[in-house]
Amino acid sequence: MENLYPWQSGVWQSWRKLRERSPHALLLKGSQGIGKLDFAMNLAQSLLCEQPKSDGFACGECASCHWFAQGTHPDFRLIQPEILAESDEDDDREGGKKKKPSRVVIVDQIRELADFVSLSAHQGGYRVAVIHPAEAMNANSMNALLKTLEEPSGRNGSVLLVLVSHKPQRLLPTILSRCLSLSMPLPPVEESIAWLKEQGVDDPERLLVQTGFAPLSALALAEQDSGEEYARFMKEIASPARLDALGLAERLQGQEPATVVHWLQQWCYDLGSLKLGGEVRYNAALRDSIQKIAGKINAYDLLRYQRELMVARREAAHPLNTKLLFESLLLSYRQLASA
Repeated sequence: MENLYPWQSGVWQSWRKLRERSPHALLLKGSQGIGKLDFAMNLAQSLLCEQPKSDGFACGECASCHWFAQGTHPDFRLIQPEILAESDEDDDREGGKKKKPSRVVIVDQIRELADFVSLSAHQGGYRVAVIHPAEAMNANSMNALLKTLEEPSGRNGSVLLVLVSHKPQRLLPTILSRCLSLSMPLPPVEESIAWLKEQGVDDPERLLVQTGFAPLSALALAEQDSGEEYARFMKEIASPARLDALGLAERLQGQEPATVVHWLQQWCYDLGSLKLGGEVRYNAALRDSIQKIAGKINAYDLLRYQRELMVARREAAHPLNTKLLFESLLLSYRQLASA
């Protein structure tokens, strides 16, 4: 595989040192959009490889590597919500309607993992399972995983469970305590910009700002070509006195709720940062508008609105009505910024 991103070389060396301690459960944690899953897949293939290279990467030539590349390795499992699965071959139909894919890792998937762990390794070496993202497990799934973490290897060889998490704080403390953690920081901005330019992305600085400086998220955003909508959105909230909250909410219905909430969170971060520290992180081009608004708003009211956004972000994956959610947030913002 050996397709680590440039900013992951240091983390790979850290993993090689951790590997000497033979952990049975590893937690890869960091921001979304920096390549944690790709790192985990490299790690898994390396452990399963018959003849790994001196730098720790898989050889890419042995039978094990070929199985892994084809997604058929008997000693590997990738566990993730149905909505992230690439194949539609398991779609179910009930009453002539397509079953909506699950957004969570259900308990049956973790029970199947327990069965996988209890088996002997096909090649007598490691068995590796990757759970991505780990916080997608519901309460029953997490409790079921605890039983597997308590007795990971048994007598059937070595087992490594890799939990990939964007938000490890959502995992049970008992799960965290049983995992060896490996932090994956955001790459330096200059390195991200250089990499995005190599991918043919125009204006990478703006896209990085929109995505919280996560290069893979910035690349995905470039492919979606939603930069024009973002720019228009920012222009409108920069003039709260003239903001048509209902009209904007109507137009935003094609956007993911989490994305819009994220835009508002970044904007409010800049308002608070400029008000308290004189700095703008995300929207430097709109500094004058931010300064004008920040000078009028009450710091307590801004904090209260940021808390409202935090609640909305947690519920963004399952909004009862997207339009009503946008209307509520935009009306609250207009009241805050126009006070």
